[in-house]
Amino acid sequence: MGRRIVSCVDTAIVFHAAGEQLVGVISAPAQASDAGLLMIVGGPQYRAGSHRQFVALARYAANAGIATMRFDCRGMGDSSGGAPSGFEDCDADIAAAIDALMARCPTVRRVFLWGLCDGASAALLYMDRREDARVAGVCIINPWVRSATTLARAQVKHYYGQRLFEREFWSKLLRGGVDIGGALREFAGKLRLSSVKTKVQGAKVPFQDRMAHALRRHRGQVLLILSGRDLTAKEFIDHAASDPAWDGVLQFDQVRRHDVVDADHTFSTADWRAQVEAATVDWITTATTSQPAFRR
Repeated sequence: MGRRIVSCVDTAIVFHAAGEQLVGVISAPAQASDAGLLMIVGGPQYRAGSHRQFVALARYAANAGIATMRFDCRGMGDSSGGAPSGFEDCDADIAAAIDALMARCPTVRRVFLWGLCDGASAALLYMDRREDARVAGVCIINPWVRSATTLARAQVKHYYGQRLFEREFWSKLLRGGVDIGGALREFAGKLRLSSVKTKVQGAKVPFQDRMAHALRRHRGQVLLILSGRDLTAKEFIDHAASDPAWDGVLQFDQVRRHDVVDADHTFSTADWRAQVEAATVDWITTATTSQPAFRR
């Protein structure tokens, strides 16, 4: 495969949020459309992403005419702020990043949020708390909905059963390398935990419910990308299928789903990353022709 030709221009910028200095990179196309893509980085990592996925996606989108920005949240990468703010406290960062993208790319009149893992969760939590008319859509990839209960359910359903069909497990068992009693106690513990009801009346609304609420009231487009070999993705699908707050949300007309069947959590091969890039740009291109842009 030949090298991808990059015709966009990458520009490092500095902007501010909550009194801290944030660093971002804008990939500007030679001929810009009115669509902008803001990539929200989950932790703990910085704006390049695993396998430089965010760099490649930003340039791919820019070459398709979509101005793209990736940035370090407070406390991450080259941004100031001490300890990372965490995905539940990124609203100021995201709002400031949208401001910066639109200020430096004046053709942009609609912004699409894009996030992997807890970056996807941060995007939805921002949409839940702030009615930002500039946000035209959101791409969520292997969204993070983890709690002790959701993890136990996913492990019981997907991990323990799968182990029974693995040659490595049986070879280890026959060699005496498996503590059968310990394994059974661990499985029993996970099984008990998987049945725990985590919601309590009067308690703080769980962040997973707030993510669902954001999608339920969002009128723009949604792209859901899932890896086929990722426990986080399976955990999300199981939670969305069983939790009342998510009832019917993923069946909304504006939700498009794309599965990268054999991919791991971070899309560690060039082919898997290319599928994400193509799906993202195709989704944005389709969305920009189906809904009006934000009026500045």
